[in-house]
Amino acid sequence: MDTGLTVKGSSVGWNQTHHCKLLDWLAPDQSQLCRRNLELMHSIVQAAKLTKNTCQNTFNDMRWNCSSVEKAPRFTPDLAKGTRESAFVFSLAAALVSHSIARACSSGELPSCSCAPAPAEQAGPDFIWGGCGDNLRYGLQMGSAFSDAPMRNSRSGSQAFRLMHLHNNAVGRQALIDAQETKCKCHGVSGSCSVKTCWKGLHDINHIAMDLKSKYLSATKVIHRHVGTRKQLVPRELNVRPVRESELVYLVSSPDYCTHNEKHGSLGTQDRHCNKTSNDSGSCNLMCCGRGYNAYTERIVERCQCKYHWCCYVTCKRCERTVERYICK
Repeated sequence: MDTGLTVKGSSVGWNQTHHCKLLDWLAPDQSQLCRRNLELMHSIVQAAKLTKNTCQNTFNDMRWNCSSVEKAPRFTPDLAKGTRESAFVFSLAAALVSHSIARACSSGELPSCSCAPAPAEQAGPDFIWGGCGDNLRYGLQMGSAFSDAPMRNSRSGSQAFRLMHLHNNAVGRQALIDAQETKCKCHGVSGSCSVKTCWKGLHDINHIAMDLKSKYLSATKVIHRHVGTRKQLVPRELNVRPVRESELVYLVSSPDYCTHNEKHGSLGTQDRHCNKTSNDSGSCNLMCCGRGYNAYTERIVERCQCKYHWCCYVTCKRCERTVERYICK
């Protein structure tokens, strides 16, 4: 999917077909879908913005901090060549498009859909199905049509590249399916909860992003090879089990993102903040790639010694403290 991570189109009314021309990142098949389904475009544009922000928040403690998406849809080489970073971005975008549409249905924003039908499973002894569930079925249907459209066109790169993204789009949508939860509201005298009305809703997008991040970390490198009479994506290492439908795949290895290299799409980690006391990916040792770091102090003003007064306000003092920061050389 060409995610088109841009704020362009955010304030458009989306009631005229010529509005589709405002989004120059749409592939031809997506433009056609836009003209046929104008009411969906606000949700799709919102999903593109959320993909950018969520990706950067999810990877802010790693060498690759998703800064690559800033130039989308003109992807940097690390996202254009089928790396594991590309796998994450595309799968997240596919998930969030369907998430955004499903939520728009349940909130009454879309005339073409409404609340999800009641779940097929039987209600429990202490609750009944009701409320307004997120319409995941409609979100998946329309989201997949939009997300997968570019990759069904032979002009969108090699067959291996297209198969990789179609697979990863499906992984993103499966993560969305797995993110359903039962939400309930109590009814009864004085909130006694003698009766509960429950419905199926979706977890927030950060939950989905963290699930896909774990899949990113364990992604499988694949190659396009003949299996029987047709070519498929199979693990590059011959002794690795077949690719599962739940795991992300990638075609080429990523740069280490330690140094600035435009050819590989790496911005490097110079001047990135790091954590001196940590041992994880955000530690100064890993973030700075062994180059070392510089320390500086910063004065922070914050509210402190807050007191609640009856009735009904809070007073606080302003306190200053000095913190030590570290940035990579």
